[in-house]
Amino acid sequence: MITIDHMHFELVEDYRDAFDEEQFKKKYSEVLNKYDYIVGDIGYEKLRLTGFYRDGKSKVERDKKFSAIQDYLYEYCNFGCAYFVLRKIPKSEVKAGHEAHEAASGTSSDGQDQERSRTEPQKNKTLAARQPVDGE
Repeated sequence: MITIDHMHFELVEDYRDAFDEEQFKKKYSEVLNKYDYIVGDIGYEKLRLTGFYRDGKSKVERDKKFSAIQDYLYEYCNFGCAYFVLRKIPKSEVKAGHEAHEAASGTSSDGQDQERSRTEPQKNKTLAARQPVDGE
């Protein structure tokens, strides 16, 4: 998992070992925060970052959706260039993964043993993972 500006990303594809975390962090701009996917391509030893939305997102041009990434690579990038694709991990998914890790390790985020916390009264918490809606 790659973290930058409190945003979490996972590497989906790394063609020709294009991904360099240090170089990505230097080039990253907050303008890219709104996108679901980030494509980085390298041409003439320079990294270029471009954002794309998930396919289910409405009111977005077709050429800015995930399914258009291959077309972008063919039309706007040097033939055979090195590139990578990162997927932004939604906060709900990060939180769910963190809680699953805590459950597996037997500790909570404050380091308490779960056995000890089971004897204490539990607050009624309802955790509903937020699923993206096509209208968002």
